[in-house]
Amino acid sequence: MDSGRGAGTGVVRGAMVTWAEGASGQLVGREQELAELERCLEDPGGPGLVLVHGERGAGRSAFAQAAAERLAARDHVVLPLVCVRGDQDRPLLLALRVFTAVREHRSVTGRQLAAGRAGLEAEVLHATERGDRAALADALLSALTHAAPVGVVVDDAQYADAASLDVLGAVAARRPPEVRLVITSVRHTGGTGDAASVRRQDQAVGLPTEAGTARTIALPRLTRPQLADMVARRIQAVPDPALVARVLGLTRGIPAAADALLTEWSRRDAVRITDGHAFLAAGAPVPVLPDEDRFMRALHELGEPCRTTAAALSILWPLGRTAVALVAGSTGLSDQEVGDGVRRLIAAGLLDELPGEDGGGPRGWVFRSPLMEHATRERLGPLERARMSAAAVEALWAARDGAAGATAPRRPAVLLEEADTVTYLPDRMADAGGLIDRERATAELTAAAETLHPDPEDRGMLRWFRAALRLIEEPAARELALLRTVKAAWVVGDHPAAGRAAETILRDPSEVVSGPDLLELAALQVLAAAAGKDWTQLSRMGSAEWWERLPLPPEAAVPARTLALCLADQWQEVLDLLSRTEAVWHPHPQIRLIPELAQVAGNLVQGRTDVLARALETPPDPGLPPESLYSIAAGYTLQLLGNADLCGAMDLLKDRGMPPEALPPTSHFLLLHLQGRWDDALALARGMVAKDETFIAAPQHHLFTAGTAAILLARGKPAGAARLIAGERGTHEGHVESFLDVAEAAVLRTMGRPDTADRILRRGLREADARGYVYGTDELAAALAMLRAEDGRADAAEGCLWRLAELAGRTGSGRTRLLYLLASARVREQGSGAARELLHEAVELARSRCQPFETAVTLAAAAGHAGPPELLHEAYELYGETGSLLNRFHTRAALREAGLSVPGRRQATAENEQLLATLVTEGLANRQIATVLRLSEDAVANRLSRLFARTGLRSRTEVVSAMLTGNPLTAPDH
Repeated sequence: MDSGRGAGTGVVRGAMVTWAEGASGQLVGREQELAELERCLEDPGGPGLVLVHGERGAGRSAFAQAAAERLAARDHVVLPLVCVRGDQDRPLLLALRVFTAVREHRSVTGRQLAAGRAGLEAEVLHATERGDRAALADALLSALTHAAPVGVVVDDAQYADAASLDVLGAVAARRPPEVRLVITSVRHTGGTGDAASVRRQDQAVGLPTEAGTARTIALPRLTRPQLADMVARRIQAVPDPALVARVLGLTRGIPAAADALLTEWSRRDAVRITDGHAFLAAGAPVPVLPDEDRFMRALHELGEPCRTTAAALSILWPLGRTAVALVAGSTGLSDQEVGDGVRRLIAAGLLDELPGEDGGGPRGWVFRSPLMEHATRERLGPLERARMSAAAVEALWAARDGAAGATAPRRPAVLLEEADTVTYLPDRMADAGGLIDRERATAELTAAAETLHPDPEDRGMLRWFRAALRLIEEPAARELALLRTVKAAWVVGDHPAAGRAAETILRDPSEVVSGPDLLELAALQVLAAAAGKDWTQLSRMGSAEWWERLPLPPEAAVPARTLALCLADQWQEVLDLLSRTEAVWHPHPQIRLIPELAQVAGNLVQGRTDVLARALETPPDPGLPPESLYSIAAGYTLQLLGNADLCGAMDLLKDRGMPPEALPPTSHFLLLHLQGRWDDALALARGMVAKDETFIAAPQHHLFTAGTAAILLARGKPAGAARLIAGERGTHEGHVESFLDVAEAAVLRTMGRPDTADRILRRGLREADARGYVYGTDELAAALAMLRAEDGRADAAEGCLWRLAELAGRTGSGRTRLLYLLASARVREQGSGAARELLHEAVELARSRCQPFETAVTLAAAAGHAGPPELLHEAYELYGETGSLLNRFHTRAALREAGLSVPGRRQATAENEQLLATLVTEGLANRQIATVLRLSEDAVANRLSRLFARTGLRSRTEVVSAMLTGNPLTAPDH
């Protein structure tokens, strides 16, 4: 890249350094420019001089190194040179250094000068002393010709002296085909420049017309797809589109800025990788570039008034041309000094000038890199920022009020269209604090925050509510402002802050806080403890003593305590408390939401579904506020989804007029999972895991992890599924983990460890029985029955079947009935009339439930038990809809075994390779892959050999890299 990097292992000679040869790696986003360079080098009659231009951070130095490597690959002697600041003041320095490099190469290789040219070194020295450019060009051309084939690669030539550039131009015009010159220099497009000296140092190098045929290669900024490729290769994961958009927005596609951003994020663990996909962590701040960063060094090297001007503009640039006067007024600089600073910042490539539409001068200025703008602004002290922000606010208020005063002496302040017109003024008011009209600022900050609600991108709602709170002095108004802040903190995911602020109000609530608000605050405090996995605190909140210490009415304390008991998985205590206190909470429609949902969940845990059925038959009170109606619909939908009742959930959403997308993310995931929309479900799940937003209240607390693990396993990722399950174990202290037990047992069965799976399932049933848990035990019993039947232990499976039959009769659950039918058919003698009858009912039931994966499993089981083999084709298609590569693989084997054709041979081959590559990426050895695929190790080795041969990939490492970066399974040159 540009001269911002160190010289590496280069040898320093005066003001010139050489850079060592080394692998430049693949230059992301420069494929077209490298191809153009290759054409220049391959053509004997092509240009002898290639000029590479690009702005600071465009990757010129990396491109120069790539050029050197390509010249070396063509057996050229490569002379790499780097110019540094100050070289421009030493005439003919670069030309002399080129000759020195040729001479040193000659001394290393032992090659002697041709006859008659032994005095060439003396000629060069004499020509240099006389400043004779023509003679020096002759001597240098002779030396290069003698060393040919040779390539001279000069980086950062914007610092080179003009005389040397003239000499190199003359050499390029007369050079033989075996001599090549590649020169890189900065070109900041869009800047107007400043004085000639500034332009000479920081604008693009120019060569005389006698340079002959030359080719110019410009290095543009990276596009969004190129940035995505860059991020993928950098972190070895497929980047989330939102992450790529964030990188593009902060760097505008400047490669070095993107690299610096990713480096700083990595240091702060702000990029999270889940299932091979990369996400920006929730609430990850924009990092501040360090002083040694190339962009910050460029600013520091400019000195004053540039640094002060840049700092002020980082606050004031959105005000356009008005910013110059405001900068001067805020910093004490004169208008002339500010103007000079702006021009030099443009010339240095740190600012861009925005041209006016009427030819009357620029509209304003904008930082080339928002990342640098942020770093410059963050270096301001709080008083400086407050003073400059106050100037901006006063100017905008004056313009809005139609006033012309000292705050806007030349023209009314208007925000540039390039600025964020929604957040700029509230941000400045928040920074200005008490330096502006407190009452007006409070009102406008509150209104702006409420307009942004719920602010899913965290653009400023919470910050503005907090800023307004700091400006309010009247106690009652402060408490209402604090209440708004608590709710905002919860919405944007700052749960600890929401919990702390909620307790502040609950310790001494005033009469301005209503009863429903008190309940909401108490519930937020409980949820904050659960979200932070503070189980000790949650246990305290389940006691009456904890709530008695707070001055809360019973109708707020009882539901909050109930919620704490629910989250602690103490269901009998929940039901007992609600039974004793029904007279407290039942008369209030807005208060009884939590108690009624808790009653439903507590009865479901104990295997009673009648309470849920009655609740669904009772319409909600139409007088409830919209947020309460939403919570009721979302709460009951979660209970239905937790029972795997997709049809019931969809009917409820339709009845309540709620689109599925409006559900909380965890519930939406469960819905997508049951619908078989696994691509969508997995995309949602990855982001939730990366941002730690997977919390679901008990008893559904492990369904998200279990469902995600099931998808990963079906797609050939048993190791990823196992890691996900292990990471969830114990996160809900003292909770029953039935669904995790079922998910882990499935992974263990796939990996050929049925004994361990049997042990985990039995342990899960014991723990559930000890806690009086019925919820989820049907899945445990069915999995255990299937496992024992596969091992030929039908007698041992009978107890599981009895349990399933009893549960199906007690709960009336379609899912439990289906599990009983499948397990019973598996335990019965294969192919018997009883088994066929059970499977016939199972197929009809599964189809009526409209869940693709569940239906496919049922069809495959029916076909495998002497049912119509054509069912396998239907199962095969349904597995395809869900992207279940592993199940499709096993179903193909079953189709062949049944003598049926496998549809789509080419697609089947591609799926086999994708599945094999996925298992390799999982880190599985051939023996483990053979177990998963139910093949021999030799068969796996042969499949791997064919994969390498077809794709051109040479090793497991290359396969893993291709998979992790989302690239096709082909070699780069294929």
